[in-house]
Amino acid sequence: MELIGRMLEGSIPYNPKDAAPRAGFFGFRLRQEDKIEHLSHVPLLAGSTRRQLRAVARIAEVRERPAGTVLTRAGEPGDEFFLLLDGRVGVEVSGRKRGKLGPGDVFGEMSLLDGGPRTATITAETAVRLLVIRRRDFTLLLNKVPDLTRHLLLVLSRRLRQAEQTPNA
Repeated sequence: MELIGRMLEGSIPYNPKDAAPRAGFFGFRLRQEDKIEHLSHVPLLAGSTRRQLRAVARIAEVRERPAGTVLTRAGEPGDEFFLLLDGRVGVEVSGRKRGKLGPGDVFGEMSLLDGGPRTATITAETAVRLLVIRRRDFTLLLNKVPDLTRHLLLVLSRRLRQAEQTPNA
């Protein structure tokens, strides 16, 4: 029922011509153009060109997971980035609940870049649909599209400067 309500309100795009029936929680495919649109809102990719976003969309795969699935576990090695398309997840850091994430939120970007251990445990509270980018694929892409590498360095540099200017409360 939630799915139908979200389709009617427009938070889940639905066009019968674009939807290819298939098994899964959400029952429709995500077109390449839809992937590009979702990726254009990811802060790490902010300001990327359409060509760069298209290249990232090609390596992004759609995954669906049921409620209760642990998507990341704090302390374990990370090699994937997640963009939450549908559903809700809970975030736990150091054994304490820290919040929830919903459609449009991202997690795992640090692990995508450095492969370091996860800083949080993320658990699906509802069925979720995610765009997932594996570190190995992303690294190969950065080698093929050097402009994207330069762009990411600029974004990260701006974020670091902003963090350094923000006073600790």
